[in-house]
Order: sequence, then structure tokens, then C-alpha cells
Amino acid sequence: MIESLIELDQQFFLWLNGLHADWLDPIMLAITGRNIWIPLYAVILFLVIRKLKWQSWSMILAFALLITLADQAASGFFKPFFERFRPCHEPAIQDLVHLVKSSCGGQYGFASSHASNTFALAFFLFFIYRNVYAKWMIAWAVVVSYSRIYVGVHYPGDIIMGAILGVLAAVITYQLYKRIFPNHLEKIHSTV
Repeated sequence: MIESLIELDQQFFLWLNGLHADWLDPIMLAITGRNIWIPLYAVILFLVIRKLKWQSWSMILAFALLITLADQAASGFFKPFFERFRPCHEPAIQDLVHLVKSSCGGQYGFASSHASNTFALAFFLFFIYRNVYAKWMIAWAVVVSYSRIYVGVHYPGDIIMGAILGVLAAVITYQLYKRIFPNHLEKIHSTV
């Protein structure tokens, strides 16, 4: 059963990874890179501080907890526990992988930290703000996650598990935030 799932994951990866175009390579490389996240996160942080003023420290604390949970679940637990090779390190298919960047990353890829982190932030913002802008963050998480398949460093299963971990981190962080800072959440909901 597990072998069948792994084979299906590899075949689906090869199909998705094979949907590439030369003009799209630099765009996907930029999307998958962490440098593009910095301005986005800076804007989110600015908007949070502008809206919550002195109470923004609670949201910054929540963001720190959120990313720590999401990232450590994927990188600190899943990758070393499951030791599943990234597609670009998998001997059976590595010659078939369309690798966009020169390096492949760490040896193991299950679960995707990019997917975990972006889905965690997207769903946390969705739970907090419940508006159309937060829905765009979910679309952003999907695009970033697909870019990981496109550049050849993650299987779809890595992405799906990363997304699940991210959503779980968002649920946990949101529930804690709601319990510990109900007044801050009320203020956010009253101005959205």
C-alpha cells in the first residue's frame, strides 16, 4: 500500500514537474526563494502594527509561535523521522527531474517547510481577519507550494503534508491567541 502511494506520488511529481517552460523558470525560482517573502511579511507586519498599535506585540508573539510550530514540525520532526529523499536526490528518478536551481537543498523533503510555513501564515491570517485579503494569502501558499514541485525539490505528498502541518499550526496558534488575547481579537474583528 505505502509503495503504491510512493509510486503514485513520484508519477504525479514527474507530471507536474514536467509542466515547465523556460520563461517560467526564473519566475518560479523567485517565488520559491525566501527573498520574495521578506517584503510580503514586512507589509503584513506593518499592517498589523498600524491596526493594533501597542497591542501588536501579541500578534508578533503569535506569528513567532506559529512559524516555530510549523517549521519545527516539518524540519525538526518529519524530515529526520521519515528520511524521504527529495525527488532531486532520489536515485530512481533524479535524472528525470527538471531542476531549476543549481542546488537541490537538504537530503530529505517530507514534509515541505515552505508549504508548512506559508499555509500556517495564510490560515492564521484567514482565521484572524476573515476577509478577502486573507483568502489571497491562501492562494499565495498554493502558488509557493507548487513552485517547490516545479523547481524539482518536493513531491506533491511533501506539499500536502506540509500544508496539513501548517493548517494545524494555524489552528493551535489561533485557539491560543483567542484564549489568551480575546480583547485584541475583538479589536481586530471590530475594524475588519
